[in-house]
Parts: sequence; C-alpha cells; structure tokens
Amino acid sequence: MNQSSIWDALSNNGFTGWDYGVFVLYIIILVGMGIFLSKGKKGEEKNSTDYFLAGNTLTWWAVGASLIAANISAEQFIGMSGSAFASGIAQAAYELMAAATLLVVGKFLLPLMIEKKIFTIPQFLRERYNSGVGLAFSILWLFLYVFVNLTSVAWLGALAIQQILGLPTDHIIHVFGMDVDQVRLVIILALFLIAGIYSIYGGLASVAWTDVMQVTFLVGGGLITAYFALDVIGQEVWGCGAMDALGNIFNWCTSQEGDKHFNLIVTRNESLYPVINGVTDAAGNIVQKEDPFFTNPGLVLVFGGLWLTNLGYWGFNQYIIQKGLAAKSLSEAKKGMVFAAVLKILIPFIVCIPGVCAYFIMNGQADGIPVLEKLAGHLQGTIGRSDDAYPYLIRNFTPVVVKGLSFAALAAAVISSLASMFNSTSTLFTMDIYKQFINPPKDKEQETSSKYQTKLVNVGRLTSISALIIALIAVYPLMGGIDQAFQFIQEYSAFVYPGVVVIFGLGLLWKRASGTAAIVAAIGTFAFSIIYKFAFPEMPFLVRSGVVFITLVVLFVWLSIRNKDTEAATELSADDINTQLFWSKIMFIVAGVSVALFVASFFSSTLHIYGMEGAMAFFAAITGTVGYYLRSNALDKVQDKKLVAIDLNIFKTDKTFNIGAAVVIALLTVLYVALW
Repeated sequence: MNQSSIWDALSNNGFTGWDYGVFVLYIIILVGMGIFLSKGKKGEEKNSTDYFLAGNTLTWWAVGASLIAANISAEQFIGMSGSAFASGIAQAAYELMAAATLLVVGKFLLPLMIEKKIFTIPQFLRERYNSGVGLAFSILWLFLYVFVNLTSVAWLGALAIQQILGLPTDHIIHVFGMDVDQVRLVIILALFLIAGIYSIYGGLASVAWTDVMQVTFLVGGGLITAYFALDVIGQEVWGCGAMDALGNIFNWCTSQEGDKHFNLIVTRNESLYPVINGVTDAAGNIVQKEDPFFTNPGLVLVFGGLWLTNLGYWGFNQYIIQKGLAAKSLSEAKKGMVFAAVLKILIPFIVCIPGVCAYFIMNGQADGIPVLEKLAGHLQGTIGRSDDAYPYLIRNFTPVVVKGLSFAALAAAVISSLASMFNSTSTLFTMDIYKQFINPPKDKEQETSSKYQTKLVNVGRLTSISALIIALIAVYPLMGGIDQAFQFIQEYSAFVYPGVVVIFGLGLLWKRASGTAAIVAAIGTFAFSIIYKFAFPEMPFLVRSGVVFITLVVLFVWLSIRNKDTEAATELSADDINTQLFWSKIMFIVAGVSVALFVASFFSSTLHIYGMEGAMAFFAAITGTVGYYLRSNALDKVQDKKLVAIDLNIFKTDKTFNIGAAVVIALLTVLYVALW
C-alpha cells in the first residue's frame, strides 16, 4: 500500500487539521463513553438482562434516539441523497411513512411484546407457534445480520468515507481471484473495531446510551451540511440566505416541465417512459430509462406495500425492536416511539434536500447563467453518479470544523448501526440457540444463578466477535460485485417482509393463528416472491410485495381455520366483544371503499397514473384482514392452544402519547399537502 498517495489524498481533499481533530475527538469520546457506560456496579457481574436488554433502564429519549441511530446509516446519507439527486424527494416517503408506522408499533405491537417479557423475536415465535418455527427464524436472522446487514452497512460506510476523503482506489491486491481494495478493507476493519470495542463488552446499555450522542451528531451534522450548502448557493446565486435559497430552488424545479424533484407522490408517465422498467439493448446499453414510478409507485408509498416493509422492519426486526423492549416501562417505550417518529420526519431534510441541492447545482440556471458557472470558485470535482451528491456537498460547501462535524455524522450513522447489529446478533444466538438447544438450564435455580448468567454474557460477547470476523471475511465475496447495494437490500426486504408481517401480526393479534399456517407462510413468502417477480417483471416491487401479502393472508387464514388442534375459546366480556365488533365494522367499511377505488382506477386515467389500483388492492387486503380477525376474536368459539391472550386495556395510551401522535400526524399531513 502506497502510504504517500494516501497522505497526499488526505492533505488535498479540502479537510484541515481542525476537521480531522473534530473527527478524532468524536471517536475518543464515543469509545470512552461506551466503555464507561459498560461498567456495572462495583463487584457485580452483568446478567443476561443487563447485557441484552440494558437492565430495562432505557428512558423514552434513549429509546427514541437509539432507534434512529440504529436505523440511519450510509445507505440513507449516500443512497437516499443520491436518489433525491436523480429523481427527487419521493424517496422521503420511506422515512415519513416510517414515522406513522412507529405510532402503530408503539400503540399495538410493542405493548404485547413487553407484557409477554419477550427477549427476542424468535422467542415469541417459539412460544406462540412451536420451537421449529422459532429456530428457523433465529437461523434466518443470524444469516441476514452477518451476511447481509453487517456486510452491506460496513461496505456502504467504507465507500462513503473513501469517497469523502478522496482516498485512492487503486491499491489493489488479488486474493482468491478477487480484486481487493486494501484501503476500503482497512476502513471496514476500523469501523468494525470501533463499533465492537464498546458494544461487545458493554452490551445494549453501551449501544443505547452512546446512541444518544450519535443521533445528536447524526441529526446535527446532517442539518448543518444542508444549511451551509443552501447558504453558499443563496449568497453566490441570488444574494440571499439559506431559507430563501431553498424557496428559489423549489420554484426553479417546479417550473421545469415534467420535473418531480419536489413531489412526494410520483405519477406514471407513459409518454416519456412507454416501458415502465426501462429498455436495454443486447450490449447492456440503456435505450430507455425506467420510469421513476417503477421504484416510487405513487400512492403505493402511502397506502400500499411500503407498509409491509415498515411494519416488518420497525415492528419485527430484532436490532430495532430490542431498543423498545429494553425500556424501563411500557409508558417510556411508547413515548420513545413517538420521539423516534418526530426524529424520523427530520431525516428527509437531512438526506434528501442535499441531493436536490446537488441536482440544482449541476443542472440549474439563474438569470440565464448556469449555476455551475456562478459557483465555479467553490467547486472541486464533479458528480459522476447520483451517489456522489452528498460527499460532493461536504467537500465543497461545509466550512472548517463543520466539515469535520459532517464527516463525524456520517461515521456516527455507520458505527451506531454496526454496534446495534453486533448486539442483536449476540442476543439471537445466545438466547434462542445456545440457551435453548446447546446448554439449556436444568431448572429455574440454575437459570438465575450468577454463574449461568455470566456464561450467557460471555457467549454473547464471543458471538459478536465471531460475527465481526465472519463479516470481515465475507464482505468482499458478497458485496464486491454489487453495483447498487442499496437497491439489493430493498429488493431482498420485499421478499421477506410480507411473510414476516403475516406470521407475526396474525400470531400476535388473532387467536386462531396456527403453527402449520406459519410454516407455510415462511416458505411461501420466498416462493411467491420469486414466482411473481418472473411472472410480472414490469410490476414495481412494492406492488408485488402487496400481492404476495394477499396470497399469504388467504393461505394463512384458510389453513388456520382448518386446524383441528384447538381448544374452547376463552370467554370474553361483553365490552370486549362489542369493542372488537365495532372496529371490525369500521375496517370492513374502509376495505369496501378501497375495493371501490381499486375498481374505479381501471376506468379513470387520473387514478391510474397515481398507482391507485396497487395502493387500494393492498389497503383493502390489510384493512379487511384486520376486520376479519377482530370479528373472529369476538365471535369464534375455538382458539389455537398457544394463542397470545390479549387484554384490550393494554392498548390504551396516555395524554403524552396521544398529543405526540397528533403532532406527528399533523406534520405528515402538512408535508404531503404542501409537497404532493
């Protein structure tokens, strides 16, 4: 490795000693804080609850901050900003609808899991269905975390860091037939080590409490980057401030024919894009670009299959939901979800607005003069591909020290996600495989003994170290040949989440959900996703995931009704019956209206170009499913023997949650009305 070329890159990339100093100080504070917080009371060893669930001590603000820090990574900063550069802010729907999803999770799903004292998601499957289903999902998620999540987050993070710092990409060695970039591999190793130093020793407590600092850097650094870019553009192009510059960019974009950069809802444009998923010739050259509607299919992002991705990710994903399970009370957990929802609404401004700014710089005009020409004195380099947008802004528009803060924000996003994944990987293996099958306790006394609890913690630490080593070895074989890792992750998620939502959602909420139906749904989510992908290649993947969901619901309900291994249903109070029947009728009415809109979309070109049929097909299915299980819970005389008993009072929320939820819904409404 040529050290002089690396030093030259670090000396000529626009970063100063102050910027590097800010970043190094951030790393020192992060690791120091993580190690300090990992220390328990003097003379006391951590038990499994301390290590894997932070001793159930997390406050609402720690829960909310940790959720966002675990979620936001390089794929948002780089990938989503790049998407905003290419096609606009429609990608923000992933973040905005996640805010709405967090309210649903906080009100309906998390309370049940906390009441049942759930450590891991597979633990719920084991208790609700059978040990086979729980073990299968434990293994599936372990593979996902190690071979998909850890590798992709580290890869994208290393790419971003290498790009921002302008580090060389020609330090190549050949290993087992692969071209390995030594610089990138060293960055990946550094990211793993920094995240691992405090998370492996300290467990979830270290991860969650350091996430509070991480999310401060993440949100603050992102907003500062957007502000300074807008401020420079405003001063140099129009002689105005940052907010006026944003308004001028908005006016310019909306004045361009066919431009959708400031539209949250993308419509189908058949005149510009006759073939929705694009056309390439035999040599792989693009003959016709794909319609942006193909990846952002209009109303599907509000009422359609995006809810499957969000419910699966925020409601049934171990390294996300574990933060809520670690709250010191149910009330704190619910408030943490609301806080996370508010933070989530900020994310589009952090990652999408910079992408649109970069698009305006490269394509915009003011007073008949190209913006590139007006900003020539500030610019170094160019944007060769969409994902260059965010690093381009950091290099060119952030001043000394702020550049270091912005870089620290990106590093914080990557490191916090990796730390959460290490902790959740260790939790899954230790609690669902080691404790259940390799070394189960003989009795309650042994299970609660300090010796056994210490062994569980040590196994968890060894599991994290093993995951780190395996991911480091696997990262190049898995990610080295993928051009678009972000799209790869989204496509794969669309295969998994329809089955996850059906199995977990109905398992939690429907008293007749059976183990046989769960196994069929687990297999079917992959089988039907593959079949429909090849049968309907022009169908957007979010629409396709909705069709898979409908198929799985029908199969799941049919198999559960045919299940004979049942018992007499628990008698419900008249109030519980009436409440469920009332909401069942409401859901059936909503489903009926959705079906009517679905049919109407085939006769209305206006509804069709907004993707109404794909959105309403899914929305009718999910509201109809909710209506059905509520009615079934109220009236059916039999139930599955392993049902989750539900006290409807657990869904009640306090004044703080209700006010917070109302604020989130109001903000979302304003944004969608203003940026429709």
